[in-house]
Amino acid sequence: MKWVSLGLLGIAGVVVALRGIGQWRWSARSRELLDRLEAARIPAATEHFDPRELEGLPSPVARHLSQVLPAGTPIIRAVDVAHHGTFNVSQGGERWRPFTSRQRVVTRRPGFLWDGRVSMLPGLPVHVHDAYVDGEGILEPAILGLFTLMELRDRAEVARGELMRFFAEAAWYPTALLPSQGMRWEPVDHRSARATLADRGLALSMTFHFREDGLIETIRADSRGRAVDGKVLPTPWEARVSNYQRRDGMLIPIDGEVAWLAPEGRLPYWRGTITGIAYQR
Repeated sequence: MKWVSLGLLGIAGVVVALRGIGQWRWSARSRELLDRLEAARIPAATEHFDPRELEGLPSPVARHLSQVLPAGTPIIRAVDVAHHGTFNVSQGGERWRPFTSRQRVVTRRPGFLWDGRVSMLPGLPVHVHDAYVDGEGILEPAILGLFTLMELRDRAEVARGELMRFFAEAAWYPTALLPSQGMRWEPVDHRSARATLADRGLALSMTFHFREDGLIETIRADSRGRAVDGKVLPTPWEARVSNYQRRDGMLIPIDGEVAWLAPEGRLPYWRGTITGIAYQR
């Protein structure tokens, strides 16, 4: 029993050491990405929201923005967000695991770094960088922040998917939805409108659907690359937002869910709640 106890203590010591090394390495990588994110920033085109910007916009868009943005709201240049929630790690089933995360977003040029911890096994978190930095899409999960599971970057489809995420999350930083910030809108119907965002030669269009009260309900893309059995399949994709609350005078959704709209049905894979948000004007 003595040798067993010593062995268990030795294993525990190795795990603790690996966690420390992994955290140091991961933090250094996070700082590198954050430095790149900040270096790519450009000045905002305007300083404050002017309601005259809403003239000529599709009616559901103008109605939404007039509700969520008080006149004179300073343009958001950056935002720090904290979340908690669950992530489905199964491609076709239900294996939800808890996560916590912190995210840094800059609005011009579009970019973000999501730094998450997904609890796969007790004491063995998977660290995840999900990012769009200076036109590059990045997805890096690593056990303990040390053992890389995969590294996706420098692919056109990865960059497209990450810019799509920035686009869909703009409801958290709603001045980014304004025409002066690069968003272009066209009508679909009385409850929907299509928006287009461009960055570094990459242009995306997504459909925003609004609730009866005028607030955004869903943001949908006709196609986003979905990894299935080692292949990337173009699949419709949707984000749902809800639980609107006032933050710094703006009305933003606190809860969200992201899903693939696969041939076999709707497949949610991310459900999260904002636990903290701080804006930089």
